[in-house]
Amino acid sequence: MPKTAAKTKSAKPATTKSVKSENSAPLNSLLQNEIARLSELHGVNTSVFEEFAQFVITNHKKKDQAVKPVKVKPLTLSQLKTAIYQHFSVKNTTELKKSGAFKMATDGMDALDLGVKEGWKKLYRKFVGILPGEEDQKGYGCINGINVFQYFKPWQVFELNPQTATQQDIKNAYHRLSKIYHPDVAGTGDAAMFDCLTVMYKSISAEA
Repeated sequence: MPKTAAKTKSAKPATTKSVKSENSAPLNSLLQNEIARLSELHGVNTSVFEEFAQFVITNHKKKDQAVKPVKVKPLTLSQLKTAIYQHFSVKNTTELKKSGAFKMATDGMDALDLGVKEGWKKLYRKFVGILPGEEDQKGYGCINGINVFQYFKPWQVFELNPQTATQQDIKNAYHRLSKIYHPDVAGTGDAAMFDCLTVMYKSISAEA
């Protein structure tokens, strides 16, 4: 008679199999007892807690892989000046100060000290764009990545598309922000920020 095939050993369900591998650290009796207790208490298979214990043992001393901030190279004074010269189509500071367009554009601005870098930064923020390193700003004065005290970027602050936004969209956005920054709002109200928002609102309302 032909030999009968050997019986195949049935594998245990994965859910009941303990997590053990060559790299697994031995769990002492304290951990094993706690795993058994938690397993019974929560109705969870012991393998889940064993796996978690192995993960903790393997990783508890590892440092978090924090994302290193990208170093931003600030613009030099020369680069700032060049950007402003190009904006007003002049060749140097002397021509800039004589430029009618420059005088008209800066009329109403606080006194500018062009003998220091900060004065040129103010011009850059107002007429050229966002300075390197000041994108996505956070903290006091910042709404949607824009510091409202440094930049006049109402469309970005109001999260609106200037090409498609309607008067009602602008009004709704202003009211939404007013509910946060109006001086009468407890906790978040801020008169200085609300004033900036109001100026922005009036500006883009006139444009739309």
